Amino acid sequence: MSLHHQIALTFLDNIGPVLARSMVRQFGSAEQVFRLSKNALTKTPGVGQKRLEQTDFDQALRRAEQEMYFIEKNNIDVLFFNDVRYPKRLKNCNDAPLLLYSKGNANFNMQRVVSIVGTRNATDYGRSLCRQLVEELKEYNVLVVSGLAHGIDVAAHKECVKMNVPTVGVFAHGLDRLYPSQNRPTAEKMLENGGLLTEYPSGTRPDREKFPARNRVVAGMADATIVVEAGLKGGALITAEIANSYDRDVFAFPGRLGDEYSEGCNFLIRHNKASLLTCMADLAYSMGWEKNSDAKPSTDQLILPIDLSADEFAVYTIIREHKAPLAIDDLSIKTNMPTSQLAMTLLDMELQGFIRSLPGKTYCVN
Repeated sequence: MSLHHQIALTFLDNIGPVLARSMVRQFGSAEQVFRLSKNALTKTPGVGQKRLEQTDFDQALRRAEQEMYFIEKNNIDVLFFNDVRYPKRLKNCNDAPLLLYSKGNANFNMQRVVSIVGTRNATDYGRSLCRQLVEELKEYNVLVVSGLAHGIDVAAHKECVKMNVPTVGVFAHGLDRLYPSQNRPTAEKMLENGGLLTEYPSGTRPDREKFPARNRVVAGMADATIVVEAGLKGGALITAEIANSYDRDVFAFPGRLGDEYSEGCNFLIRHNKASLLTCMADLAYSMGWEKNSDAKPSTDQLILPIDLSADEFAVYTIIREHKAPLAIDDLSIKTNMPTSQLAMTLLDMELQGFIRSLPGKTYCVN
């Protein structure tokens, strides 16, 4: 597929990532989207004639050509949503970016990925928690994702660099700049074991509205989001809310009552929006992780099911966690899914080899 056309898709005004993905699936490639007539493109659900009339395809191609020059000059990698290197966990989110720009050598699809987020006004307590957490995460072969902002974000990245734990910083701007600039030394070191990632092309400024969008990438890339220290307002709580909306695990370290930058963590725990975290053992137990699991995963370790649809993944998780075979009626109640729809979902999953059926219309993980 043409990288030029893939990049150009992101420059189409009035065509967001959801519609762009639909167009690529409908017509086979980004290149085909630009070759076909606007009338032909209306066959994509949600893409009407009026929307296309307001979209300048030639301008998108010209802007993409400029971006091609930038990425080649600066040795930037581009991951389209159907690239096998694209973060699979993020790909399962309905609002995932169409395309990502990256620098470094990170494997975004490591078996275990966590996001560490928190306040920009980190205290000694918060930085100490980061140090202890990363030190213990090292034993679990985990990729750490954060936003390279002041405070907890950069503290987590620095500890990862120090302890040789792979780490990725997600930007709310293009890779032609770094905000905040004081974190540049850390960012450069991260390229050696991890990297930098953004959905934004060069020239994109770190405007306020970009940060919540950046947070969805931080949350979507990970199996779990860990809130180390946070106030009641700010990006950390937004990231936790987004992670919850993606049905990902969220954990938070508690703090003393009245501490301004522990109020957010305590709020998440109190309202069952995050599980209480006191040490890495809490996280490992909840996630079913064992130390030093960098060997090839055994059949009972989750790595392939991230390719399942949201409904299939929910069904898979319930069956796996139940330990014993589950009857279709019980599954219907637990998933709140009509039996007819559930039967089709189970059949698809069985054909893919994720589950197997047993006598009495019961199911277990394969």
